[in-house]
This record gives sequence, C-alpha cells and structure tokens, in this order.
Amino acid sequence: MAFGVLALVGTRKGLFLLWGEDDRHAWRVEGPLLDGWGVYHATIDARDGVLYAAANHIVYGPTVQRSADVGKTWERSKKLGLPACSGLTLNAVWHVEPGLPQQPGTLYLGADPGVLFRSDDAGETWEPNVGILEHPTRGRWFPGAGGLCCDSIQLDPRDPQRIYACIASAGTLRSDDGGQTWLPVNKNVAACYFPDPYPEVGQCVHKLLLHPARPERLWQQNHCGVYRSDNGGDSWEQLDGNGLPSGFGFPIMIDPNEPDTAFVVPERSHEYHYFPDGRLAVYRTLDGGQTWEEMSDGLPRPAWTGVLREASASDADSVYFGTQSGSFFALTDSGRWVEAARHLPPILSVEVTQWSA
Repeated sequence: MAFGVLALVGTRKGLFLLWGEDDRHAWRVEGPLLDGWGVYHATIDARDGVLYAAANHIVYGPTVQRSADVGKTWERSKKLGLPACSGLTLNAVWHVEPGLPQQPGTLYLGADPGVLFRSDDAGETWEPNVGILEHPTRGRWFPGAGGLCCDSIQLDPRDPQRIYACIASAGTLRSDDGGQTWLPVNKNVAACYFPDPYPEVGQCVHKLLLHPARPERLWQQNHCGVYRSDNGGDSWEQLDGNGLPSGFGFPIMIDPNEPDTAFVVPERSHEYHYFPDGRLAVYRTLDGGQTWEEMSDGLPRPAWTGVLREASASDADSVYFGTQSGSFFALTDSGRWVEAARHLPPILSVEVTQWSA
C-alpha cells in the first residue's frame, strides 16, 4: 500500500498512527504507542520529522515525549515543572507546538494551570513563560471542565515576535514582543456565564487557529459561539447565528489555502456534550462564516458522542476528526466521510501530515 497521509491520533490510552492512501479510502492502524499514557496532543515537527507528544500519566505525571524514529523509541523530557515560588502545581500538559522554521530546536508547550513553556533544546528542558505565569489578570482566571488549560498556541509565520496563547477560562492572550508581555484580545467575545458577558478576561476558548496565508485572520470555537477576527484578535465577529444548529462545540478546522473556509462540529450545548438530535455532522463555511452548510454524507446516525477540542485536523486536501467513542473519520476526494478506524480509546487529539513511507 502506498501511503500518503499520516494521522497522529492521541487517546486516553496511548498514541495511534493511522497511515492513509492519498485518496483517504484505505487506512492502516498502528498502536498503541506510549501505552498507558493519556496523549492530550501529538504532532510532527515539520523541521526535522521528530514526533512530540503532550502526555499525562496517573503515576508518572505530565511530560513531553519525543521520538526521532516515528514512534519506535521515546525519550521523556527531563526538566518540566513550575518554580516553587509560584505556588502552582503542574497538573497536565495540553498542547505542544513546534517553533517557526527559522527557530530550530524551539518548541512551545501549553499546560494546566494556565501556563506556557518554551524549550530551545528540542524538548530536553523547558522554561515557563514569566509573562503568563505572572500576568496581572491571573487572579480573574478560573478553570473550566478541563482545568485551567492552555490548549491553543499559534505563531505568526510573518512576525516571529507575535504569539497567541489561549487559556480556558481566561481567553486569548497575544504577545507582540516574543512572549515578554501579553495583551488580552477578547473584544466582543462573550463569556455568557458572567453577569457582564464581555469582560476583559474570563472567556473559555476551546480552539483557536491562525490562517497561515492571512495571519491577521483568526478563527475561534468558543464555549459561547464561533468567532472570526481579521485584525489579529483586536476585535471579533460572532458567526453562529446563520445556519449552525448550535454555537457550542470544541474543535475548529480551516483550509490552509482558503482563508474564508472553516469547519466546525456543533454539539447541543454546554450542558449536553453530544451532537444535536444525535446528528453527527461537520458544518462548513466558504464565505468567512456568513453561511454554513452541513457535510454528513457517510457519517453514522444516530451518534450520541462528541468531538474534543484537539480531536480534529485539516490539510490542503481534506479534514479529519475523532470522536469520544473512538472513531476516526476522514473526508475522501468524493466528499464522503470514511470511518478509518473504530473502537479506539476515547480520542483526545488529531494531527496530520503528508508522509512518504
């Protein structure tokens, strides 16, 4: 079988590698790797092909696992923790993000309790970002259902000094000086659970993505709606009152070549984390969120499950997602979804890359 796509699927019981043909009809499943670890997020560093996994263990605690041989062997980060003077405990690691091409060896790591780490030695050691650790608004942050997790980290490919970090429930923070200082950028984003629904901080961002071809454009799936920004987060427009069955959901996906195209997977509400009426469907916009259309051909009905914030991915040719019931879906060239794997442990994260075996 000639493989063209590699999907890294993080689950509550390890990491699975799914190898797919170019047409995304046929897949081979390998794993679990890191058996016994909850893999909240895993990715491949495009700069050198190294795999990184934000992994958590009930005994060994949170860490970053690194593999230079496509998962055959792993090395664990040696130094990862918070200074005693902070009074904080590292509860979980959530998202690992490779640095820009011009930053070899640099990685970022988002973690609970609302902290961001940086490594400049390919994940051997990590230093917490002081600007976020000591942010003046930290006293107004509070944990969501997943803790006080930093789960979205986005780097501006045209401006190495600009970094975005999202924390639930603190909102989106932007740095324009390489991470020294951080500005809350949550204007017009609702925190619908507060008496004042538009505070400076306190928003619960489930997933944020920066468009690589238009870095000033950001897409956000929030606890309280779907949003788009065209000015680097200075202001936001809500997009879920025009064709979506619900504004609540966790993942968001984008087309890297089309800034106006995005995909969401709505759930019923913040109280009921399953698809509305059991209708599993991805909704797509082709016009920047002005309208949405359902994409459900090939998806099972009914489906009383959900898709978590890291459990989706996209590339120039397709979109992919995994469910809490352990199914992994890919969109084929014909526009029909194929269930590439089923009965995996609950899926926590999905990342994809082009791969030649």
